Amino acid sequence: MDKDIATPIRTRGILEKYGFSFKKSLGQNFLIDTNILKRIVDFAELSEDIGAIEIGPGIGALTEQLARSSKKVVAFEIDQRLLPILAETLSPYSNVKVIHQDVLKADVAKVIDEEFTDCKDIMVVANLPYYVTTPIIMKIIEEHLPIRGIVVMLQKEVADRISAKPGTKDYGSLSIAIQYYTKAETVMIVPKTVFVPQPNVDSAVVRLTRLEEPAVSVKDEDFFFQVTRASFAQRRKTLLNNLTSQLPDGKEKKENIVTALHASGIDPGRRGETLSLEEFGRLSDELYPLFH
Repeated sequence: MDKDIATPIRTRGILEKYGFSFKKSLGQNFLIDTNILKRIVDFAELSEDIGAIEIGPGIGALTEQLARSSKKVVAFEIDQRLLPILAETLSPYSNVKVIHQDVLKADVAKVIDEEFTDCKDIMVVANLPYYVTTPIIMKIIEEHLPIRGIVVMLQKEVADRISAKPGTKDYGSLSIAIQYYTKAETVMIVPKTVFVPQPNVDSAVVRLTRLEEPAVSVKDEDFFFQVTRASFAQRRKTLLNNLTSQLPDGKEKKENIVTALHASGIDPGRRGETLSLEEFGRLSDELYPLFH
């Protein structure tokens, strides 16, 4: 019998044994290609003194590879039906702990404090359910957890947006939010044929490496993100139109917004998608006194 969980035969056997049916609402797609899992783990650059956090372990296919490559794995699983399966499939690995909790509601910082005391650093590695990809990544990044980075498989179109550069159609407020905190790169494209059940779209693996300092320094982070979101509110509109319609009392402050744009060296007729992080940083700092 094949040792690895992530083979079609072993996966089918486990699912049949437990009479497991996939829940669409939980976005469950299990990987059945060991080589791809091993590459994902390679991208995380683990070792015997590094811890791994996994989100949505499924039947343990990726968990198993993480357990072999790291000091300890803590996996968050929301679906109670998978707990007995994981207890069996991961029984050979004493360095794995499964927590039955929705990671979006979990106190991840506390878990890190309790579980990873003797790890020199921590990586988050996961095959994320498509429907909650962005909230999970943003939670991990915004809570400033003591991790080195994140390697996740997600929908290819979300990966494109995360690592997009200015001036491209995929570049938007999500690209900026993630690239503000991390170095973002798409490291691998994964065809839909290596999952059961097969999703409708291809996937990609993204590696996000936490920056020591944010990519740009700004007076107020919340306001910086408010400005970037406003700038992309309607992609076809100019920066000036979006800012006047989206920022509080923007219409009354239109002249001041124009002044702030010029002071930042930005043409009011440009669109949000053409601005770099540095330009958004300058602009939000110029606008800040107007709105505070």
